[in-house]
Amino acid sequence: MGCLLKQGGGLYERLRIGAVMLAAGEGSRLGSIPKCLLRLQGVPLINRHLIALSGGGIDEVVVVTGYHHSEIEPAVQTFPVTIVRNPNPEDGQQSSVRLGLEALGSKFDVVLIVLADQPLLGSAELTELISAFKKRPLDTAIVYPEVFGKRGNPVVFSGEIIAELMATNQKIGCRKFIDDHPALVHKHITENDRFTLDIDTPEDLATFEKRTGWKLTMPLCTES
Repeated sequence: MGCLLKQGGGLYERLRIGAVMLAAGEGSRLGSIPKCLLRLQGVPLINRHLIALSGGGIDEVVVVTGYHHSEIEPAVQTFPVTIVRNPNPEDGQQSSVRLGLEALGSKFDVVLIVLADQPLLGSAELTELISAFKKRPLDTAIVYPEVFGKRGNPVVFSGEIIAELMATNQKIGCRKFIDDHPALVHKHITENDRFTLDIDTPEDLATFEKRTGWKLTMPLCTES
């Protein structure tokens, strides 16, 4: 990600951006399969996301695995990412967020928390969201997309807020923290429903195919 330069300056200061990708879930509502390995046009969703993060100017990525780690980790090992395995994924997303942030470290101005099951999320969406973060009101530190009243993902945090969270022993739940600190939050209002489209159930698969004309196919590891 670059900036427009004029006489050595820029419209916005270059930010160092890190991301934590959450891929530790069981996928229980979809028959206990690794949702991030669902394939769109033959490519696993998690690979698509990592390509998008690279295209969106993200400097460093931590992928948190848990359930299905033996299938997911080989799929991402060719990417220059840090892989962290949650030994207790049954403790929920909060535990994965903390593990990912611990591995990412504190050297970033901006941190994105990214889900691994948003089929159409691409570099354009990430660029849009990062731009919204740069333009946010100065008294806010968290940005998330909202599409026709529905909260979307990813969520963007300032490095300062992440440092404050990591300095405590509290569980880090993005949604709860956002709900508890509304004054820190800026909603990026957009009509881009790629921010709200994810896959949790068989019905979501059918809705996705009906909407796009594309079919998400099962991970190779689940096929006989």
